[in-house]
Amino acid sequence: MTRRLRLWLLAVGGTGLAVLLVAACLDLPSFGGRSHPYGDRAVRASLARHTANVISSVNFDQRAYDTLGEMSILFAAVLGCVVLLRQTHDEHRARPRSLEVAPPVRRYALLVLPVALVTGLYIIAHGQLSPGGGFQGGVVAATALHLLYLGADYDALERVRPIGVFEVADSLAACAYLVLGLSGLLAGTAFLANTLLPYGTFNTLSSGGLVPLLNAAIGMEVASAVVVLLARFLDQAVEIEDENGS
Repeated sequence: MTRRLRLWLLAVGGTGLAVLLVAACLDLPSFGGRSHPYGDRAVRASLARHTANVISSVNFDQRAYDTLGEMSILFAAVLGCVVLLRQTHDEHRARPRSLEVAPPVRRYALLVLPVALVTGLYIIAHGQLSPGGGFQGGVVAATALHLLYLGADYDALERVRPIGVFEVADSLAACAYLVLGLSGLLAGTAFLANTLLPYGTFNTLSSGGLVPLLNAAIGMEVASAVVVLLARFLDQAVEIEDENGS
């Protein structure tokens, strides 16, 4: 394919996309108007399924299939980084040297670590009730663990962060999301349909049907994926050297 042909394809595709975007914008409700058809339907569906957090209802119920795609993108991205950053034949692992940590940094990092970890788990567990959910809580929980690296050293982080366990947890969480989706088919409805479990009492932890379980699977997947991703980059930064020691 020549450069000129690629430019023509880009121009044609870009023109078609621009036409579709303009057509979609012309059909939008007026700015500041009282008519919000999609928002009203999303709220009604969320309340009908006893999910207090409408955003979680959209993510894990009304468009749970799209969330599966987002999770798959993260899983594939982490897998790609693991493959690209793997140890090669001309590299060896050198034990990192511990550096002195300033007492205030050590004190506050170790003090905040359990608070941040519990906060992340709380955000995941209450995703169907309040702002947040598996994506946000998973990132908070994973990064909270790395406060141990700032407050102590890399050896301490490694002792509480077995990479193999988190890699398995990442895969199991992704599989759990798929299994929960397939349960709808086994129940005679649709893939990822929120019909398998009772919706429970509104505004309680057991409300929302499948939403809490899907949210928990996403939280586990995101937390494990972020831990594995940061581990590979930290390995490159502090552990892996070439044969010349550089």
